[in-house]
Amino acid sequence: MAHVLIPLPDTDFDVTEVAVPWRLLTRKGHRVSFATERGDKPPSADPLLLSGVLFGKLGAEPEPKSFYAEMIASPEFRAPLAWESLNMNHFEGLILPGGHAPGMRQYLGSVVIQQKIRDFFLLKRPVGAICHGVLVAARAGVLKGHKTTCLPMYMERLAYFISAWKLGTYYRTYPAYVEEEVKAALDDPGQFVRGPLNVAARGTQTNDAPAFVVEDGRYISARWPGDAYLFARRFLARLRLK
Repeated sequence: MAHVLIPLPDTDFDVTEVAVPWRLLTRKGHRVSFATERGDKPPSADPLLLSGVLFGKLGAEPEPKSFYAEMIASPEFRAPLAWESLNMNHFEGLILPGGHAPGMRQYLGSVVIQQKIRDFFLLKRPVGAICHGVLVAARAGVLKGHKTTCLPMYMERLAYFISAWKLGTYYRTYPAYVEEEVKAALDDPGQFVRGPLNVAARGTQTNDAPAFVVEDGRYISARWPGDAYLFARRFLARLRLK
């Protein structure tokens, strides 16, 4: 079975984008390790995604929340590794999850994580990035020559516009949109694939119709939590082929 790494910030990661891949991977017998900057305590997800962002809505769905409750009780989650200590040769797969709340900047802007991503890409093993996780891969400079998707600008803009009256810049992690920065990191903007228009429908364990991923060899990318189940299944398929 494969050993997969999921690096995280101390706070504010997306519930669904971490818990769904964790559950699908461990269900198949794979080992998942987590890593935070210091490795000194378990990280925590964006609390609004657990309680509901606005009036109890826009958060994680019940099933991913149940996966999250299982995940945070696991020994690997309770004892994360430290970013600096990571030897990327020890892992057969890497998943880069997203999240948009302010605590994500610790991970998205980390030069240590960016170097670890570069090291792992050289190994030519499966890498999956979803939503803002694509941004950290773009900042690491590893996406040149690859087709990719990420959080589309229209999704990020819509979430901000409907919530700014209550939450300010909660949905705007950086002044630039994720799609803008990811495109700028590619050799050709045509390598960016936005996917079909979708503002609400999410994929599930039994229905991939609303979901979308881009596969480019060993690299898999997805747009948002609604793609998480399909993303995890396609990543599992890459692990089998490595």
